[in-house]
Amino acid sequence: MTAEIPTIIEQTQRWVQQLIVKYNICPFARREVERKSIRYVVAEQPDIASVLQQLLDEAKHLDETPETETTLFILPQGFEGFHGFLDLVDMADALLIEEGYEGVYQLAHFHPDYCFDGEPQDDPANYTNRSPFPTLHLLREASLEKAIEQYDDPESIPERNIEFCRRKGAEFFVKILNG
Repeated sequence: MTAEIPTIIEQTQRWVQQLIVKYNICPFARREVERKSIRYVVAEQPDIASVLQQLLDEAKHLDETPETETTLFILPQGFEGFHGFLDLVDMADALLIEEGYEGVYQLAHFHPDYCFDGEPQDDPANYTNRSPFPTLHLLREASLEKAIEQYDDPESIPERNIEFCRRKGAEFFVKILNG
């Protein structure tokens, strides 16, 4: 592993606080950061089978721990390539459905090289989903739906974030991601 687990978690927490919360990329994140209800977990093994099992273990942890709202499952090695990471995301989504978690948990994903389909790699808008490490975000669907219901115009969030990222430019986000 290129960095120690505490350092990986610290870098991810800093990204959440200094970008996601500070600039309101996710308007629902601040509450969970303040409540300390986000679980940060680093993958122990980089192979697909182990990662999928660990993700399933995280879903079970959320089942058993209602005070934990969400898990950021960080993959510091083995998924450096964005397209291979997307293959993992597809497998993880299928596994959650197969294991009966459809409608219970939703999977979001972030990657250092995230690129929206059809957009250029250097478009600053990609930074809405770029993170220090490849990361699977396991969210409670009921909580997400409740938060969205209480938010005026949730459909505008992605557009607002894209506009913000393009206005700030890539260098701004590279500094945040590099700490």
